[in-house]
Amino acid sequence: MRALIAIVVVVLIVAFGFYFFDFNLTNEGEMPDVDVSVEGGELPEGEVEAGDVDVGSETVEVEVPTVDVESPEEEAAEEGTTENN
Repeated sequence: MRALIAIVVVVLIVAFGFYFFDFNLTNEGEMPDVDVSVEGGELPEGEVEAGDVDVGSETVEVEVPTVDVESPEEEAAEEGTTENN
């Protein structure tokens, strides 16, 4: 029931909005006549001083750990060969 009342209220508000305003043009208006003339310009000049950036490289020895990953099949095959020995 509340939904029906809400729908009726919305329809009344929309209908009120459409019929509340009445526009009648009394003068269609006209765009003005405009003459545009452009002369050459000049960009501004300036000087910029920036700081120095030094980029270099360095060789460093790093010990990287190794990781050994074995699938279950590889583990079973490895265990089978060690048990036979």
